[in-house]
Amino acid sequence: MTGWTWEHEGYDPADARLRESLCTLGNGYFATRGALPECPADEVHYPGTYAAGCYNRLASRVAGRQVENEDMVNLPNWLPLRFRLPDEPWLSPDTATVLEHGETLHLSTGLLERRTRYGLGAGRALLVRQHRFVHMADPHLAGLRTEFTAEGFSGTLQTEAALDGGVTNAGVPRYRDLDGRHLTHVLTGTAAADTVWLRCRTRTSDVRVALAARLTSPAPVTDRHDPPRVCQTTRLDLAAGRPVAVDKIVALHTSRDPAISDPLHAAVDRVGRAAGFDALLAPHLTAWDQLWRRAELDVPGEAGRILRLHLFHVLQTLSPHTADLDVGVPARGLHGESYRGHVFWDELFVLPYLNLHFPEVSRALLHYRHRRLERARTAARDAGHKGALYPWQSGSDGREETQQLHLNPRSGRWLPDHSHLQHHVGSAIAYNVWQYCEAGGDEEFLHTKGAEMLLQISRFWADSATYDERLGRYRIKGVVGPDEYHDAYPDAAGPGLDDNAYTNVTAAWVLARTLDVLRGLPEPRGRELAERTGLDAGELDAWDHISRTLHVPFHDGVISQFEGYGELAELDWRGYRRRYGDIRRLDRILEAEGDTVNRYQASKQADVLMLGYLFSPAELQGVFRRLNLNLDERTWRRTVDHYLHRTSHGSTLSGLVHGWVLARARRADAWKFCQEALQADIADIQGGTTGEGIHLGAMAGTLDLVQRGLTGLETRGGALWLDPVPLPGLSSYGFTLRYHGHWGVRLRLERGLLEIAVPESGRNPIEVHLPDRAVRLQPGETDRLVLPD
Repeated sequence: MTGWTWEHEGYDPADARLRESLCTLGNGYFATRGALPECPADEVHYPGTYAAGCYNRLASRVAGRQVENEDMVNLPNWLPLRFRLPDEPWLSPDTATVLEHGETLHLSTGLLERRTRYGLGAGRALLVRQHRFVHMADPHLAGLRTEFTAEGFSGTLQTEAALDGGVTNAGVPRYRDLDGRHLTHVLTGTAAADTVWLRCRTRTSDVRVALAARLTSPAPVTDRHDPPRVCQTTRLDLAAGRPVAVDKIVALHTSRDPAISDPLHAAVDRVGRAAGFDALLAPHLTAWDQLWRRAELDVPGEAGRILRLHLFHVLQTLSPHTADLDVGVPARGLHGESYRGHVFWDELFVLPYLNLHFPEVSRALLHYRHRRLERARTAARDAGHKGALYPWQSGSDGREETQQLHLNPRSGRWLPDHSHLQHHVGSAIAYNVWQYCEAGGDEEFLHTKGAEMLLQISRFWADSATYDERLGRYRIKGVVGPDEYHDAYPDAAGPGLDDNAYTNVTAAWVLARTLDVLRGLPEPRGRELAERTGLDAGELDAWDHISRTLHVPFHDGVISQFEGYGELAELDWRGYRRRYGDIRRLDRILEAEGDTVNRYQASKQADVLMLGYLFSPAELQGVFRRLNLNLDERTWRRTVDHYLHRTSHGSTLSGLVHGWVLARARRADAWKFCQEALQADIADIQGGTTGEGIHLGAMAGTLDLVQRGLTGLETRGGALWLDPVPLPGLSSYGFTLRYHGHWGVRLRLERGLLEIAVPESGRNPIEVHLPDRAVRLQPGETDRLVLPD
């Protein structure tokens, strides 16, 4: 690991899947895992390619039940390029002698470099060097240059490049009982002497996919069609010590693309007009340089290097190209097939970062939710409620994609999955609407699509709340909170919990913010919205009342995760750690023992403490005051301590949230959790999960930890509010952001000083609030502010 490179030395099959995920290259439109081109998909390697938003639905027979699952489709593999000496086996690191192997991910340029020296016996060796890109300027192009150097011999080398349509979704072992054959009607053809193509379609969603590949070689190229593959072969004459290169340029299109009529014609035309490998590099490098300038991040040491890797993968999944697509935030990026490529609530951890760098991408991701508003309203009606019920897992069309069954690898049992009861995803969407509009000042979106989503989400919460005469408060029953471990009461006949504190508090916040938005609409727009939705003053009054009287349970002087949580048994944490070591997936351990985590005060990840992640201390106290409840600093600190000791951290988001919360509540312990969040994927702390795809929410969340968490940065009321929290492990850092039309606003914190520089422009000044004062900075001004102790 250096400042701008990520290096992997040596070849170890056990690390291949992890390396392939971390070496994925993408551009927001599609991405390809960092697999070696000469290695097919097997138990060691998995060369997946995924286009954003390309899904297909299949039915499978599992545990005696017919279940449907929609997956992000593994598209035809464009990588294959293998090589051998005449009449010898094809060379690969799994079958041949590897004298030297290394891969370098160049973050600044979006290039993956590999270097392998194969031993051929009798003092002979073949050096293979490759450079690969997935083009950041033209989102439909990718390139692979392979350079061969004979050492200790001269002779012929046979190479074979291919497009392979015989792929399946098989990248996650626990999904292998499910049908993964998503592609059908695979056809191949020749477009020119050096160019071949492959087309296919998905089996049920009927998305047409086309790839075209151009092979440039110093020797003649011949092609062979053997569907579902098409191959291009060339025989290279190697002279000892003299490198010979073969270039493969590929174009990918699907029928989901705008402004095309036929994916095959578009792919063939694009690859035919594409420049050579070297000429294509120039615009690719320029595009990456511009991205790094817009998301400039200056953090010293190892933390800074890891944050740069995280930013690299965020930008590959959600780039400015994403702004032209109808896609959401895939929880595992475009890096693998875990979670089937579904969209969860991870945008809650991603959009706050994007809002201040790439607001056009945030807006597009919110458009994805708005386009599925009618589907969410249908789901609410089907559940017997008004408003909009967004799904816990979303895919192509916004229906609930949460699996009906999930496999416990420890016990081998398929179990009912009740995570679709996480209705709090609606509050996450509302939160992102509000944060996006506050950060960017996009009143047009707030007054139109944003207001419509807020209204329908609030309507669902108000209709879901039932009044309890005994408590004199409203209650929301039958849900699952962010913890996810608890999905039912012990020995209950059905799933669901009552009055999850996070759900109720965020619902109250959403109702209050929606009232603010609706009352602030221009009168003509407000009238239009009321006419379209049947909204009246009586409904608004009811929302106001509910937002002030939702029930939040407490026990022993702390906020209860849900009603009855305090009555659950305590777990023998020390005993379980002694017996199992890693107990992050405590739910699987207990189920395999015939027990259930529903019986214990034990959480997978932050639940109540998520409130401290979403809201500043002052804002959280304000929400509780509106509920006529007291949340003083001592109560919150006790709450933090209570759950900190009862959480197994079975999610990469857990360390992130705890680090964020502890930075305010217990500063000395915060850095340990911040480091865990930074290590989540590079060290694969969840035990093999990173090889199935990176954790995009955790990666973006670590960036936002520096941007908003440690600075106390809030965007509200047309101003920047800052309340920095210096941590021993990270007290000096800087970054740029984009705020209300100001591009490249620089913030730097160091030794009790905050420096803010606003670039020259014709924009209005920026108002900045610190705990003890406020300043206004004109464009072109730089101010150095001494921070209060």
